[in-house]
Amino acid sequence: MNVIELDVSALEPCEPLERILEALPRLGAGDWLRVRHRREPRPLYGLLAEGGFRWWTRCDERGCEIRIWRDGDAGAEQAALDA
Repeated sequence: MNVIELDVSALEPCEPLERILEALPRLGAGDWLRVRHRREPRPLYGLLAEGGFRWWTRCDERGCEIRIWRDGDAGAEQAALDA
């Protein structure tokens, strides 16, 4: 199980969305993606759902952290939620 770290907080729109979508195919069994973003990427969520992914998001005054894993990958989900 691996976590892939991706910081898109300094990128201009639409680059964060593009970088996140480019990283998703690298997720193998047990892997999950941790994204740091300056705001909540609401347009991303529909694309994730359509692509067979699940996510968890936490936002505060410093920005957002989004954790993404493949739907049905219990190991990745547990690791992402425990991190």
